[in-house]
Amino acid sequence: MFPRLGLLLHIAAMHLLVRRRQTLVATSGVAVGVGFFLAVSALMVGSQTDFVKTLIAAAPHIIISDELRSPSPQPGVREYGKTGAVELHGYKVRNEVRGIKDWQQILREIDAMPGAIGSPSLSGAVTLRQGGRDEPLGVVGIDPTIETRVSTISEKLRAGRLIDLERVQGGVIIGEDLAERLGLGMGDIVAATSARGVSRSLRIVGLFKKGQSGLGSGTGYMLLREAQSLLGRPFVINRLGVKLPDPYTADAVAKQLEARHGYKAESWQERSADFLGLLLTRNVIMYTVVSAILLVASFGIYTAVSNSVTDKRRDIAIMRSMGFSQGDLQFVFVVEGMALAVAGVIAGWLFGFALMTVLGSLEFPIQGEVRHLPLDRSTRQYLIAAAASLFAGIFAAWLPARKTALVDPVDILRGAV
Repeated sequence: MFPRLGLLLHIAAMHLLVRRRQTLVATSGVAVGVGFFLAVSALMVGSQTDFVKTLIAAAPHIIISDELRSPSPQPGVREYGKTGAVELHGYKVRNEVRGIKDWQQILREIDAMPGAIGSPSLSGAVTLRQGGRDEPLGVVGIDPTIETRVSTISEKLRAGRLIDLERVQGGVIIGEDLAERLGLGMGDIVAATSARGVSRSLRIVGLFKKGQSGLGSGTGYMLLREAQSLLGRPFVINRLGVKLPDPYTADAVAKQLEARHGYKAESWQERSADFLGLLLTRNVIMYTVVSAILLVASFGIYTAVSNSVTDKRRDIAIMRSMGFSQGDLQFVFVVEGMALAVAGVIAGWLFGFALMTVLGSLEFPIQGEVRHLPLDRSTRQYLIAAAASLFAGIFAAWLPARKTALVDPVDILRGAV
């Protein structure tokens, strides 16, 4: 068996060596296809991974708010409305105080989860007044020590530190855009008034960079207890942020927390459902395009093997008369296609690596910072390109290899005589 296999492999190698130019063209086509596959997929997958990491890191994995997905019925409706025998008119709607009830218990439950961290906060609206100019500001009261472990807002500061909120009484961190509109800088004092009429002076202890995702120009951060005092809501919070050791379990954990406590719990997947849907569509388009590139590259293998079958019809007839089966002959030409694909894949890996090196070296100045293209250089991309190319190459070689079954050795040899 092994001598026969060695002979078939030798015949396939000789066919490729005799037709060097066609072999080189077919191999180059596969190499170019694999190279561009690697470059395009590395760029697309890398940008997607970077985008998803930004989504995950920009905010807590789960946000529990003081909202209810289904509003609770009013007491009168709950007491009499189910029987249908009483019709209620003109009853006074009970207004409930907003805020998460028993939030300390919920926070303890979150912190009891292995690797999970909970961060309480209170958000509200105030008006900043400076030099006769008023600007609205959505303030968020936080615990800086905990918040740095839950989100990445500390990394978005142009000046100051998050911990300064604890060290400076009445400290506030606002965006650069808002500071420019009010003519404020680090250390300046600005008057703030809440909707409940509470007024106090705030000192600028930090500035957020412009254009930060998840941070609008009208958002500011304060110490939690000072925000509660300014907003007139002592000991109240209306949001709990949760960071998990595995962010991809956020959806399941959010559903459990919501079912247990009733408050709306949104995972980062739910908050970013539209973006994730766009990424899925983008992946389908991307893999369709790069697969088409490999498919076109496989036509070179089809052409090379098809010409080889046509030119070797007399040799095929002789081998058939010597006792070689149709399977043996098809194996020869499929091996030729596989050899072209393997050589093209290896050359394509080198070409793709060079393309990714060039793309990775490009620099883009964005808002005063130099950024590079995010690329996925993982082994997975190389393996996908190799598997797709080998499959396309073998299939492209098998199609013309089937023609060997149509060769009649008697007719071919009779015509040669």
